[in-house]
Amino acid sequence: MFGRRPPSKSDNTKFYEILGVPKTASPEDLKKAYKKAAIKNHPDKGGDPEKFKELGEAYGVLSDPEKREIYDQYGEDALKEGMGGGGGGHDPFDIFSSFFGGGGSPFGGGSSRGRRQRRGEDVVHPLRVTLEDLYLGTTKKLSLSRNALCSKCNGKGSKSGASMKCGGCQGKGMKVSIRQIGPGMIQQMQHACQECKGTGESINDRDRCPQCKGDKVIPEKKVLEVAVEKGMQHSQKITFSGQADEAPDTVTGDIVFVVQQKEHPKFKRKGDDLFVEHTLTLTEALCGFQFVLTHLDSRQLLIKSNPGEVVKPDSYRAISDEGMPIHQRPFMKGKLYIHFTVEFPESLSPNQTKAIEAVLPKPTKAALTAMEIDECEEATLHDVNMEAEMKRKAQTQREAYDDDDEEEGPGGGHGVQCAQQ
Repeated sequence: MFGRRPPSKSDNTKFYEILGVPKTASPEDLKKAYKKAAIKNHPDKGGDPEKFKELGEAYGVLSDPEKREIYDQYGEDALKEGMGGGGGGHDPFDIFSSFFGGGGSPFGGGSSRGRRQRRGEDVVHPLRVTLEDLYLGTTKKLSLSRNALCSKCNGKGSKSGASMKCGGCQGKGMKVSIRQIGPGMIQQMQHACQECKGTGESINDRDRCPQCKGDKVIPEKKVLEVAVEKGMQHSQKITFSGQADEAPDTVTGDIVFVVQQKEHPKFKRKGDDLFVEHTLTLTEALCGFQFVLTHLDSRQLLIKSNPGEVVKPDSYRAISDEGMPIHQRPFMKGKLYIHFTVEFPESLSPNQTKAIEAVLPKPTKAALTAMEIDECEEATLHDVNMEAEMKRKAQTQREAYDDDDEEEGPGGGHGVQCAQQ
């Protein structure tokens, strides 16, 4: 939190008037007044829902010592601005049902709306798998630690099953402290109650459960068998519903495993298809090739070209039904694509050149005459790395742009100024 000036004083009598009590009312007086008025105005008894809501808001503030102190000193606006954790958010049905053991309506027939049960957080773990695991399917046993409700006290924390509202935080689980940090400046801090460790309840030391020591939960080891199905994708989730940490009055969250595929040294996956790189010599590209490819299930595939087929550099060939299994349709598979790179010789001898010219198609254009050659200016070719060349050019352009900015100066122009008339 940061320091701020205290707000201007606003109405600080409205909540007392709603409950029909003086500003000097004790906590017991507030309880009696609220209970009597709330029963009278409860919607299940035909009361006014708005009046019932106002009663809950008023009691929610005045029953909290910190909020009541702020309300008495600065009024309702200070709570709306966030002091004391805010003045809103009091559920009138929750406040009312707390007077009757959390059982909803005391008039029979159930409450006009049920109590919402908090849901525990999901626990997410990465699951590292190989491409072979996703191709073949596998099962992994994983040992995890989690909190489980104490079996001895059924998550009550006490031998008798009883607990009391924490006196330190009035059952809120949180406390708000205010201190002055300078002239006209205050600092507000919210923190978990140390007495109840944020639970809002306290248990008598003599009544504490001997197994969980009042914590209501105990740590336990759990072994889960995680089935990785054929064809599952990277980032796909495997969910174990209701297997996360348990807590009293809480719907247990899920344990979620997120599939994380490791990089494969040979195969690349895109959806349900597989890609593999293969380099051919120039002779293989022109005259034919065959090679053995070991697949993800260790099968040996014989890959060979068709008679008379020429493979061009940077070309692809596909094999149907040799890609990844399609998830939940394991008898259907994607394609296996082979990307061919052709390796050319660094140079050729004159005899090799003549031999190749003898078998390859002749050039479509006629050879230049000696006169035509004499009229031309000879250019010399040299090797170049295009990627490095483009990076060098981009760097040169950036440096030139920076130099232009420096010459223009802070005004954005080339030193040109307009004379005022």
